[in-house]
Amino acid sequence: MADETATFAGGCFWCTEAVFDDVIGVQSVESGYIGGHVASPTYQQVCNGDTGHAEAVRIVFDPAVIAYGDLLDIFFATHDPTQLNRQGNDVGTQYRSAIFPHSPEQEAEARAAIARAQADWADPVVTRIEADGPWWPAEDYHQEYFARMGDQNPYCMAVVAPKLRKFRKSFAERLKR
Repeated sequence: MADETATFAGGCFWCTEAVFDDVIGVQSVESGYIGGHVASPTYQQVCNGDTGHAEAVRIVFDPAVIAYGDLLDIFFATHDPTQLNRQGNDVGTQYRSAIFPHSPEQEAEARAAIARAQADWADPVVTRIEADGPWWPAEDYHQEYFARMGDQNPYCMAVVAPKLRKFRKSFAERLKR
């Protein structure tokens, strides 16, 4: 079976990338920008909030090892899908919760995953399903950021590390060894 691609936006891409780097069946995770109207945006432009882009991750995975639906369940368990245009202190449309399906089958699975996630949350899930569009990789210094800088960056220690610990405890059977 050929590798597939999944694209998710769930707040700061450093958090999302760190989670999916640990998942069995995931071949690669790239941080980048999607969903906006500016070609080749920079991090600064996206942070300003006027490009329409979301910070996101593009995941290449082996569906024989992990299903797209399982990736979606991990996505929903590792961010707050009830926060509109924010994750914690990161505020703006660039931090929205969104899924960018690459096929009609992925879109159907995304809708089912939203329904599953809603059962876990008292507040409405606001995760949007958006059209897959041009993907703009983030600058090199954002790639594998937590792996390189996690213990040196206060944001990573306060936000990413606890999220990663929670993920590793909740999804121990899905971790790369």
